[in-house]
Amino acid sequence: MSWFTWHNLTQTDHYVFLFCSLPQIYVPTNPRGAESLPPGIVEAETDLYLRRLWGEPSEDLKKKPKYLVSFTVGWNQRHNIDAAVRKFSDEFTIVLFHYDGRATEWDVFEWSKTAIHISVKRQTKWWYAKRFLHPDVIASYEYIFIWDEDLGVEHFNADKYIHLVKKHGLEISQPGLEPNNGLTWQMTKRRGDREVHKDTEEKPGWCSDPHLPPCAAFVEIMAPVFSRKAWRCVWHMIQNDLVHGWGLDFALRRCVEVGIFYLFVFCSQSFPLILMFVDPTLGSSAYGMMDSRSKYYLCSDILHPICSIISLMLEKIKDMLLSFKPIYNPGAGQLLPHFSVIAFTYAHK
Repeated sequence: MSWFTWHNLTQTDHYVFLFCSLPQIYVPTNPRGAESLPPGIVEAETDLYLRRLWGEPSEDLKKKPKYLVSFTVGWNQRHNIDAAVRKFSDEFTIVLFHYDGRATEWDVFEWSKTAIHISVKRQTKWWYAKRFLHPDVIASYEYIFIWDEDLGVEHFNADKYIHLVKKHGLEISQPGLEPNNGLTWQMTKRRGDREVHKDTEEKPGWCSDPHLPPCAAFVEIMAPVFSRKAWRCVWHMIQNDLVHGWGLDFALRRCVEVGIFYLFVFCSQSFPLILMFVDPTLGSSAYGMMDSRSKYYLCSDILHPICSIISLMLEKIKDMLLSFKPIYNPGAGQLLPHFSVIAFTYAHK
């Protein structure tokens, strides 16, 4: 207002001036918390691309990786992780979550110098994933691999895997496992007669329904691969106090399109598989909280009954919600489901 004063304005001009001066509210387009910002300056998503400290920002990146792979690691598994990382091309951003606090020592590997290192002692894969792999942080990546540290990848080829994921339009998947290497679930076993499969026959009594996990629509949490869309859903399903992720793989199917199961296990003879080492790694080297039995027996004795209970509870909840009649909410002008909150607790000594 350098060339005129407020007093020179008419009453109508006062209103126009005030209207134009007040902050705009961009509710329809802006994310929560940024309603008052002009949409053109809002950056709702980010990435894990490494940036230079100087120069033209547009010249920072010679290549933008399309995919992300994360491993939760301890130093004792360095040679296995080194072999695994070498299976992934420069199309992948590498993220290491260090549960033993030994992050800088990994610089003995050349690839480690451009990897993302996050170090918090005595935590597990899903604790890290919930806090550091938010969908808005990794939105630039088409597919996200969230893998354990104890997988044998001698015959695995990441580029071929991505090709088949896209070919079959898969939302959630995993590589097939070596049939003779301590399998827990038949669903994860590689078959030689097809590229992918989405159902199987389990041990007697292990499946309450042939169309439900672990007989169908099932991917184990040791080596899942998520599309960007599926991960956004799965991330919201991960509870903040989820430690080992037991039961999560039984609920993954809820993050694919209704009526269509996009949870597959790759089986092709031409497509390399992975192995699951049955010797305990993370438990013995960092936590000291798991016994000396193999992972196979831990899964058989502990995970199976717990996961079966969780699966049945989820189905009961779904059936109850579908059976309730909706009621009209005059204040909101919409129909709401009529149900009570149901809480399940699991007590242990």
